[in-house]
Amino acid sequence: MENNLVGGDVFFLLMGAILVFAMHAGFAFLEVGTVREKNQVNAMVKIISDFAMSTMAYFFIGYSVAYGVDFLAGASVISGGGETETFGPQGLTLIKFFFLLTFAAAIPAIISGGIAERARFVPQLLASGAIVAVVYPFFEGMIWNGNFGFQAWLEESFGASFHDFAGSVVVHGVGGWLALAAVIMLGARTGRYGPIAERRSRLLQSRGWRWAAGFCALAGSALTWSARNRWKAFPVWLRSIP
Repeated sequence: MENNLVGGDVFFLLMGAILVFAMHAGFAFLEVGTVREKNQVNAMVKIISDFAMSTMAYFFIGYSVAYGVDFLAGASVISGGGETETFGPQGLTLIKFFFLLTFAAAIPAIISGGIAERARFVPQLLASGAIVAVVYPFFEGMIWNGNFGFQAWLEESFGASFHDFAGSVVVHGVGGWLALAAVIMLGARTGRYGPIAERRSRLLQSRGWRWAAGFCALAGSALTWSARNRWKAFPVWLRSIP
């Protein structure tokens, strides 16, 4: 029975991770739809490269910073077959990593859209790696893993900890604040405010991808498919309706 429950959690979390991963197509269409035609391929390549860099940074450094777990072990141990309790059974920890990676990679995607056509490729790629390796995991671990005693201090001082179920502050807030800082540093884009009517289809595609994937996927933040956690998804779905 326990194996069935763990298997259900693995499947539930994997589906959520795949859908959040698909939501990155929405980020790509959004950026492609707001840049000049000559830069559309560059924008798409940048989104893909940012995700690749985010994956390496989060796998080797970021996840360990946030949750104190590293993957420098054998495949049998990582998949939950070893004696250590660090890794969940049936590859649950790996699936959780994949799910949280899709959120971590959203930070560079948000920043990339904010500074489109204003940053060189290599410096932005290196900045994305540093953000996903250190900056974002610092906030992620503090809110979602109770690092540095921040949540304990809030509960002691105000009677409740800070709840961020699907990353409205940890992901979108942090990404938006970093994007704002980058925009202020780089200034306005030359020719930004010209007409973009010919690219409205890309923007509509972006909205469709992000809403459809987000509507189904953000409920995966419950992390487990239990009777109690199912109800956590309901308000998320309501807030996803335009």
